[in-house]
Amino acid sequence: MSLQVEKLEKNMAKLTVEVSAEELEKAIQGAYLKNKNKISIPGFRKGKAPRVMIEKMYGAGIFYEDAANALIPEAYSKAVEESELDVVSQPEIDVTQLEKGKPFIFTAEVAVKPEVTLGDYKGLEVEKADLEVKEEEIEAELKKEQENNSRTIDVDDRTVENGDITTIDFDGSVDGVPFEGGKGEDYPLTIGSGAFIPGFEEQLVGAELGKEMEVHVTFPEDYHAEELKGKAAVFKCTVKSIKVKELPELDDEFAKDVSEFDTLEEYKNDIKEKLAVQKEEAAKRAKEDAVVDKAIENASMEIPEPMVQNQIRNMVDDFARRIQSQGLSIEQYFQFTGLDAEKLQEQMRPQALKRIQSRLVLEKIAEAEDIQIADEKLDEEIQKMAEMYKMEADKLKELMGDYEKEQMKKDMAVQEAVTLIAEAAKEV
Repeated sequence: MSLQVEKLEKNMAKLTVEVSAEELEKAIQGAYLKNKNKISIPGFRKGKAPRVMIEKMYGAGIFYEDAANALIPEAYSKAVEESELDVVSQPEIDVTQLEKGKPFIFTAEVAVKPEVTLGDYKGLEVEKADLEVKEEEIEAELKKEQENNSRTIDVDDRTVENGDITTIDFDGSVDGVPFEGGKGEDYPLTIGSGAFIPGFEEQLVGAELGKEMEVHVTFPEDYHAEELKGKAAVFKCTVKSIKVKELPELDDEFAKDVSEFDTLEEYKNDIKEKLAVQKEEAAKRAKEDAVVDKAIENASMEIPEPMVQNQIRNMVDDFARRIQSQGLSIEQYFQFTGLDAEKLQEQMRPQALKRIQSRLVLEKIAEAEDIQIADEKLDEEIQKMAEMYKMEADKLKELMGDYEKEQMKKDMAVQEAVTLIAEAAKEV
């Protein structure tokens, strides 16, 4: 294999990889052996036709695609290693020569980790946090606990009111024609939650139990389903049940039920102490975020677009996994929110860019400050992880490869860089 590396603008690079004709021939033969049982040639039993006959009937290039797919991963991996480039994106592959008897040549365009030039990162000014716990914050916590300990009761002697928890059947149509996703049975809907199309829930206020009614709405112009954008729709709806939350009284008995305290006053004091701790932790995080933001502003770097796209894809995948764990598919999420894949990616773009900038700047600060993570510190972190996963630390360490351990060290160095610039900041 031979390699040429061309540096492009905006931290991009093009690798031109040449694989010998002999290696290509082996790959073509491998593709023939893999696929011959699927190919029929008159006069031959299936799987028994010689390669030359198959190529004669179907063309010399019949096995080229499979051969290229077999060669590219290993050749690309070797090329990246040989180039010593810090590649930060998936490659864009382009085959430039694929012909029997000649070397196989392809190019791989990749994004390269950008160089960061640091500005000021010590002594940065940040706003001093207000750590006072206010009475309304304590009351809000009490209200949450009230909600958590509420009970749901059925209501059957009145019409729907705002805030009611309803179960509905609905059947939607546009110009009298039903549309996909427009029908549901026993659907739970809290009136006023904003879960449905604007104007839908408001029209259910006043609805009678078990009586069919019509709800008229217009789909937003930016709705995810192209065929429904801006269209007027009619939903035939039936409210099948109405439930309301009944909140407990805020008194000493409530305090005894939900806490270890005998009086409401003692319980409120405990809430105040916990809120104070939370505020301190939140202030610490806010300070760290603020100094990182300023360090980014003071630094300069050029982020290649494929690096951003790669980060966005990872974030979308993580998001899809999270909502799936809650029982919701990404398609259902799009249906309920009116978003689509393109809009979700665009929403995530600023955060993706920020993550990349933060990581690059903090890695550079760790390098500038010569922050090194000793093996003993890594062992301590592995011990904490083992306790969290209820595993033996030695067993967890065995399961981790060298790459994972080095990545952990890098993550720890980045966090130490955050601590360093936060502690050096000035609160004003």
